[in-house]
Amino acid sequence: MRKLGLIGGMSWASTRDYYEFLNRGIQRKVSPESSAPLLIESLDFATLRAIEEDSGWDRAADILCDSARRLVDAGAGALLICANSMHKVYDRVAGAAGVPVIHIADCVGREMQAAGVKSAALVGTRNVMTESFYRRRLVSHGVDLLPPDMDQVKMIDRIIYDELMRGKATRDAERAMKTWITLKEREGAEAIVLACTELSMVVDVDANVLPVFDSTRAHCRAGIDWLLSDE
Repeated sequence: MRKLGLIGGMSWASTRDYYEFLNRGIQRKVSPESSAPLLIESLDFATLRAIEEDSGWDRAADILCDSARRLVDAGAGALLICANSMHKVYDRVAGAAGVPVIHIADCVGREMQAAGVKSAALVGTRNVMTESFYRRRLVSHGVDLLPPDMDQVKMIDRIIYDELMRGKATRDAERAMKTWITLKEREGAEAIVLACTELSMVVDVDANVLPVFDSTRAHCRAGIDWLLSDE
């Protein structure tokens, strides 16, 4: 197998899930004794959490580009950025890496297109839910997205940053997300795009009122395909 690099730590909780999903997927596809050849750099999210203003994204891009170069120098033949929101700087990281960087939204979009989903609601951090860098990738795969409600965006963003990224999952957050998904079903969504790598802590991906397309799992499936490909 080839060697895959992970830019992680955004947060550590979701990077843990990447490690588990990738290894379990390789076990299923190769053998129970097999594990995924991975290089992981876990960044200090505290240095990235403060980039709420546009000016901070240049600094974030620099940090992720440096991480990408280190992973490639260490032998990674492709990379995953283990955070949806950090794909805002995807183009810069992909340019710096010099190896394939698998885009998380394309992984979700392809799976939704294959499933025939035409209308979905997107849930994640504020920038993922409201900005074009993520939404346009999904739309390019033939998926129409419901417009975000800014009151709901604020509530979900708080849950992600103040609770989930600290490894804390509460019943109140679970109830809030169930209510949000039910509301989106009433508004006409055929599916939910779970575009935050921590939201599976409070959203049942496998049993909900609507099909849930989990970006983390889709990203890992694409990573496994790359690891096992000889192209």
